[in-house]
Amino acid sequence: MSTHLDDAALLAAELLARRWLPRQHPKVKRALIDADLWAATQERLAQVGLRLIDNLYADHVSVAMLRPAETAVFGEAGLNSHNNIDLPRDAVSLLVLLWALIVLPKRERQAARAAGIDKHGEADTQNDMFGKDRPVPTAASVSPLVSYRALLADFGVQLGKKTRLDTNLKRLENHGFIVRKGEDITEGPLLDLLLDYDVLAPRILQGALGDVLAQAKELQASLPLALTQPALEEIDDSPEDSAPEENQGEA
Repeated sequence: MSTHLDDAALLAAELLARRWLPRQHPKVKRALIDADLWAATQERLAQVGLRLIDNLYADHVSVAMLRPAETAVFGEAGLNSHNNIDLPRDAVSLLVLLWALIVLPKRERQAARAAGIDKHGEADTQNDMFGKDRPVPTAASVSPLVSYRALLADFGVQLGKKTRLDTNLKRLENHGFIVRKGEDITEGPLLDLLLDYDVLAPRILQGALGDVLAQAKELQASLPLALTQPALEEIDDSPEDSAPEENQGEA
């Protein structure tokens, strides 16, 4: 059996080993402009039930299971569960909330800048002689930061208070959904790849969470920073108040 690996096999192997790669990675950059390499990589991954996933608005690419493989691997019970990476329900709620706080405004900023709209909502045509669309800005350049203190103050009670929130934030960070930078939470490599924007955005914007996010945005705009980000000790919880650990064996 030949051990020679072509470019598609090497890219597939690196994705499986690292879980995600930046779009600026040499092999990824080539695949994004070489349709034959992209198709060959997809074919290699499909042989083991996977597919290459890319999103113009994300800074990374990754892999996910093909639908037929999901059915074979997880079964009907797994497919009907709220997730297949053993996240407890409150961690899933936190994931959706952070997705709404980070990805929704990020996409809005990317679309506006690509269309040549400045931060005041006006067309910026001063240096654009031909008025054509601009490249979509990178996620890193426009992705908002979520304050940990503000998150704890606004949603701590609903998400199990400080101890439980910290535990679930660590879970999401380990899975690549978020990155912690001191007191700030920002987009991780998989946040805008593994959650389907076309499905999730309408449900959030047209549902109850849309009203909550709008109210929180209005409140933070009208209150001093000291009121929207209270000291951690004021909203800390004792161990006995923490939500009990949920069953980690859930699919």
